[in-house]
Amino acid sequence: MTEHKHSQREPLVRLAKRDDLSRGKKWAIRLGAIVLALLVGSLFILVLGHNPIEVYKGIVSGSLSGPSTRRVTVRLAIPLLGAALALAPAFKMKFWNIGAEGQIMVGAIAATYFALFWSHLPKPVLLLLMVIASLVAGGIWGLIPAFFKAKWGTNETLFTLMLNYIALGIESYLQNGPWKDPQGTGFPIIAMFDQNARLPKVFGVHIGWIVVLLLTFAMFIYMTQSRHGYEISVVGESQRTARYAGMNVSKIIMRTMFLSGAIAGLMGFLVVSGADYTLNAGTSGGVGFTAIIVAWLAHLNPFAMVLIAGLLAVLTKGSNAIQTSFKIPASAADVLSAIVLFFMLGCEFFINYRVIFRGKKSVAEKGGADHG
Repeated sequence: MTEHKHSQREPLVRLAKRDDLSRGKKWAIRLGAIVLALLVGSLFILVLGHNPIEVYKGIVSGSLSGPSTRRVTVRLAIPLLGAALALAPAFKMKFWNIGAEGQIMVGAIAATYFALFWSHLPKPVLLLLMVIASLVAGGIWGLIPAFFKAKWGTNETLFTLMLNYIALGIESYLQNGPWKDPQGTGFPIIAMFDQNARLPKVFGVHIGWIVVLLLTFAMFIYMTQSRHGYEISVVGESQRTARYAGMNVSKIIMRTMFLSGAIAGLMGFLVVSGADYTLNAGTSGGVGFTAIIVAWLAHLNPFAMVLIAGLLAVLTKGSNAIQTSFKIPASAADVLSAIVLFFMLGCEFFINYRVIFRGKKSVAEKGGADHG
């Protein structure tokens, strides 16, 4: 009778935290997820009336086959990797910064101001001013929700998310008002940057790729070897413990979010000065949201972010290529990319948790029962 009542109270399916998976098993799950993603994607491609193998070849060749396509893929990966690096310290601190999109935009706006109105300056001086402006603007945009969180405990997820729309509104106002190009067509646009405000290129791609690779090494050292990185980890584990250890939690939160916003703002500068040569509503282009996926899949490891950002850039560029070569609609190409992302994210869930059905016990529960 007791067992019957217990089975009624016990849910049919529940989750238990894993702590016993080896590195080999984790990678086996990840590889299995990729295979499943390709299989499900193949079914979707067959429904569209195409050969899956040819389409997958088209994705790879459309992103990596020639020098020009590889350069485009690298340009796509630059802001994505940089934004993921920007989010890493905030996420490590358990501060859920969903505002990289807005921080990229305000950094781009600040850099554009100098590009439009200070273009008479020598190129090195102008670019330096644009860098500083993007860092400060992005940092302040990240500092605003951090200040409210530290002082009044506001919800940083909603706060940073709403700031994205404010940044986009500011850009729209400038594009349709004071910064509208008088020489443009009837459609409101912001003028293209002069050569003085454009980043130089190395191997056919603007030097932003060197910047984000240097940032990768710097962020790894900052998060693993520096005192600030240690404080971020402690605050992320427990703010109460951090305060007991004598740390100024409010200062750490605001300092870390200023850094996070500043790096995101710098990515805005790299986009407008290195890739687009102007500012528009698509400058951030969803990068700030996609970077959340990159940071999460990489478990906040900067070097893993390089690989994941590169993979997503290949998917993005390859999906654009198959739209032309196979006459696949843009929405269908997006669905194909989403299938891959879905399985990549799903596998991480099963790496961290195991599903337990009614009547079965987890390894920890069995150990406790045996011990009793």
